[in-house]
Amino acid sequence: MQRLVVKLINLEQQLFKWINGRLHNRFLNFWLYYLTHLGGATFTIASTLLIWWLAPNPWKDAAMKGAIALGVSHIPVAIVKKLYPRIRPYLALPGTNTFRNPLSDHSFPSGHTTAIFSATVPFMLQSPMLTLPLLPVGIIVGFSRIYLGLHYPTDVLAGAVIGASAAIGTVAFWP
Repeated sequence: MQRLVVKLINLEQQLFKWINGRLHNRFLNFWLYYLTHLGGATFTIASTLLIWWLAPNPWKDAAMKGAIALGVSHIPVAIVKKLYPRIRPYLALPGTNTFRNPLSDHSFPSGHTTAIFSATVPFMLQSPMLTLPLLPVGIIVGFSRIYLGLHYPTDVLAGAVIGASAAIGTVAFWP
């Protein structure tokens, strides 16, 4: 069993190094540095509350579900970050590419990825046609976290699962 875990860790580190190292170029450096902020607290909270405040139904309703899912999703994120204090890749792996002001708290799971999926999934469930533009946005935010040297692929995957699950649960239990 331990051999399998070691192989999986090595595979994840190879994937991380490929995304963070071999894919680096000026175009992605520029765009991913800025697009990653779509999953930040400021943007996700502001956008869900702004849509809730200004949009008509059913978008107002979807935005409220997104805002609630956003809040709910960060409870397990905070708990897991305390229980599983994983060091960020740029601190653990020499030669990792990173950018200005890298985070120094724990890596697992990705809060940005959690946020973007918890905020967008209610809109995707409200109107499946919105999955076409919104799912790539979520994937780009998750990918950017790896590219910027801040998260491992499993951090991003866990964040997407937590965010989507919180959103699906919020929609399912909405009165």
